[in-house]
Amino acid sequence: EGSVVNPGQSSVNAVMTAPSDANVLFDGKDLSAWIGKDGKAPKWDVKEGVLTVKKGTGDIRTKQMFEDFQLHVEWKVPVNITGSGQARGNSGIFLQGRYEIQILDNYKNRTYSNGQAGSVYKQTPPLKNVLRPPGEWNVYDIIYTAPRFKIDGTILYPARVTIIHNGVVIQNNTEIRGHTPFVGLPKYTAQGKGPIALQDHPDPSE
Repeated sequence: EGSVVNPGQSSVNAVMTAPSDANVLFDGKDLSAWIGKDGKAPKWDVKEGVLTVKKGTGDIRTKQMFEDFQLHVEWKVPVNITGSGQARGNSGIFLQGRYEIQILDNYKNRTYSNGQAGSVYKQTPPLKNVLRPPGEWNVYDIIYTAPRFKIDGTILYPARVTIIHNGVVIQNNTEIRGHTPFVGLPKYTAQGKGPIALQDHPDPSE
């Protein structure tokens, strides 16, 4: 596993607002930019500006499709989190709906190296473990370059991702070797633009 780095304290009074050219996918009010399971309205909970996974209702994805992008995500696991290994606050961000960046509480919780928070799931572990403890917000800034394909559908060049987690680079222009399955080898299938998806993982933890 990558060595542990204390990310430092966030400023108590700092309030981040979106850049003027940002496409705000969640404004703290509703999920109008998202689609739930089977194309229906998402069933996840929105309360006091926070979006919370509603267990068992399925993944959600953006209505809009994307290719290359920069994505800012703020996430945390509950302070009362239970479970261990991968069954502890597991979720994920799927770039173009296919390439998972792991979300997990592996703060003092051991798991396999390429399943840690900030991994390109089952491919590349993060350079460092920069997690804040349960109940505190983590920040991912993800810079993503989508794969490109030849006319015959074969790969021209693979996807790449840089991730800054709580101010620390944990993926540095990392090559994504294909889709990110739990079992099996990664592979590419030709695609155009795709959604950003958030995972409702079936583990039993909060």
